[in-house]
Amino acid sequence: MINTVIADDHPLMREGVKKVIDNEMGIQVVGESSDGRELLSKLEASPLPDIVILDITMPGKSGMDLIKDIKNLYPSLPILILSIHPEERFAIRALKAGAEGYLCKSSISKKLVKAIKKIVIEKRKYITEDVAEQLALQVDQSRPNGQPLHESLSDREFEVLCMIAAGKGVAEIANELSLSPHTVHTYRSRIKEKMNLATNVEMTRYAIANDLIQ
Repeated sequence: MINTVIADDHPLMREGVKKVIDNEMGIQVVGESSDGRELLSKLEASPLPDIVILDITMPGKSGMDLIKDIKNLYPSLPILILSIHPEERFAIRALKAGAEGYLCKSSISKKLVKAIKKIVIEKRKYITEDVAEQLALQVDQSRPNGQPLHESLSDREFEVLCMIAAGKGVAEIANELSLSPHTVHTYRSRIKEKMNLATNVEMTRYAIANDLIQ
C-alpha cells in the first residue's frame, strides 16, 4: 500500500485528490495539511508516508521552501508537486529544489496515479514531455550569461514577480503568501534591482515575453 499525505490550502482540492486516489487500488491518503507548519508537524509526529503531494503556493512557507525543508529533514521522502501554475513557470525550480515530480492540477485525473506509482514504485522522477523540453533548453543555455534574467531570482522573488505580473497588488500578494506588505515591497525592490526593471509594467512585459504568466 502506498501511503500518501496531501498538503494544499484548498479543501476542495484536497477532496479532489482524495477522490482520485480512493478510486485506485494500492494507494491511500493517510493525512492532509492546509499549510506548511501543519505538514511539518504531521511528518514529525507520524510514521513517514511513502510520498507527499504538495501545492506550490501555500500560506506561510511557500511550496519551494517546504521542498527544501522536507528534503533536509527527510532526504528519502519523495515529493510530488501539484500546482495550478503551468509547468513552464515552476517545474524546473521545483525539481532543482528536490521534488521528484511536477503536475498541473488541471490534469490530475489523468496523470496523478501514474505519477505516484512512477515515483514510489519505480523510484524515478515524473517528468512530462514539456518539462523534459525545458530541461533540454536549459542545457543549451548553460553557457555563461546564457540564462534569462529571472533565473537570478530566489524562489520567493520569482513567485512575487509572477503575482505582480498577473496584476495582483501588494496587499493581495501579502495576504496570499502570509507576508507583511513591507516584506512584499522588499521582494519587489530586489526584483527590480536584479532584473534592472523600473516599474510593475516592465515586470509584466518581461513576464509575458518570457511566458511566465498565462
